[in-house]
Amino acid sequence: MTIKIYGPSASRASRALWIVHELGIPFEHIAVEMKDLKSPEYLKINPNGKVPTLVDGDFKLFESMAINLYLAEKHGKEGFFPASAEDRAICTQWSFWGMTEVEKSLLTVLIDMFMTPPDKKKPEAVAEALKALPKPFGVLNGALEGREYLLGTKFTVADLNLASICSWAKPIKYDFGPFPNVQAWLDRCLSRPAYKAARK
Repeated sequence: MTIKIYGPSASRASRALWIVHELGIPFEHIAVEMKDLKSPEYLKINPNGKVPTLVDGDFKLFESMAINLYLAEKHGKEGFFPASAEDRAICTQWSFWGMTEVEKSLLTVLIDMFMTPPDKKKPEAVAEALKALPKPFGVLNGALEGREYLLGTKFTVADLNLASICSWAKPIKYDFGPFPNVQAWLDRCLSRPAYKAARK
């Protein structure tokens, strides 16, 4: 059965699109427009009126990280969704950490830079967001010391989920100079063919 992924590719739905390409899962992409998210039809699928949403048969799921962890567990090849409870917990840890420690700050800068009219820009909020990022990127830089990926030498759902968030640093041209391990890791993750396929 083909799963369905709802949401434009230039949204958090890109995370789910990346993982289905990564794992070779048959899928249908329904690029529902933002203006249609409050329609009665869509609200039956996701009462939050947000994207992404996954529909897998009778099973419906929202929240991008929950979707990706579900797909990784159900379809993941050996190692992509780790076998041990400890390593799976680390995948969850980095997925949640990215959303709580990094996502809001990157999104604040991205929206202000590309989606906000000149008269509505908030330089103070952007400055505050940029000021907040070195701390988490320092943590991540330390975690990646001496390793290619978050769990070692193998690319896992932890890397995909966190890199999907950190990818927002690219369009804003964030300077990873002080965090060379993060820069190398992110470039490694975003050079994957599945990431590029998800953005088409």
